[in-house]
Amino acid sequence: MNARTEPAPAEPDATARPPLVRELLLVVGLFLVYKFGRQLATGHTGEAFRNAREVWDLERAVQLPGEGAVQALLLHGDGLVEVANTYYAAVHFPATVAFLVWLYLRRPAHYVWARRVLAAVTAVALAGHLLFPLAPPRMLAATGLVDTARVYGPSVYGPPAEDQLSNQFAAMPSLHFGWALMVAVGLIVATRSRLRVLWLLHPLVTLLVIVGTANHYWLDAIVAAALLGLALALIRPRTPARGTPLSPHRTRTTAGRGTEHLVPADETSLVGAGR
Repeated sequence: MNARTEPAPAEPDATARPPLVRELLLVVGLFLVYKFGRQLATGHTGEAFRNAREVWDLERAVQLPGEGAVQALLLHGDGLVEVANTYYAAVHFPATVAFLVWLYLRRPAHYVWARRVLAAVTAVALAGHLLFPLAPPRMLAATGLVDTARVYGPSVYGPPAEDQLSNQFAAMPSLHFGWALMVAVGLIVATRSRLRVLWLLHPLVTLLVIVGTANHYWLDAIVAAALLGLALALIRPRTPARGTPLSPHRTRTTAGRGTEHLVPADETSLVGAGR
């Protein structure tokens, strides 16, 4: 009896997009948790400044580079520091939302994974903000740093005592850096361009901006990177390393018996091509 290979009947798509309404609700919910969770940590001014002095002293003890060196580069001209302030204020949320939308539309196999990683990092970060309130370096006189947003603009923060929209004592870990790094990692995993490593410029620029504008310490970014690394280790994408989603394909014999195995989706059409 001659055996031949043929595709099995259509099966549910393993990389189908999740329902759009559900995903919109999840992303909006994540944003609201982020905003309201930060507000829960307000009112810990004394503790936030004590922690800030400890973080500053620890950085000096382990001989991390001074944040002032980065700020000095920005202060060479008003134009550069204003660009940095604008980047800090305008890129964080839009870039992350654009990343999720693009994955949902173009790389659904990676979307759920990326959204889960971002949600996990955000949840742990918010817990950290509650347990370890931290005044940013722009508020700590010992740093000698300038609050560039207040002096040069634009600024997203008002006076801490009057700011009802954000918690300014939530410096560690830095979600600005954690989200930017995840955007880069996600795009590198989900794309195949030889130049995809250039996506790392986004977290690199973000790091220089958050430090140079005195909104974060180096340790804020280091802790965020460590959290992201842990989340990536625990939440793995369900795709091969090169980003090709897996899809079911069944080989059959003329007797109706066969085995089922997984092959890259873009190679399904090649199975049995030599018949």
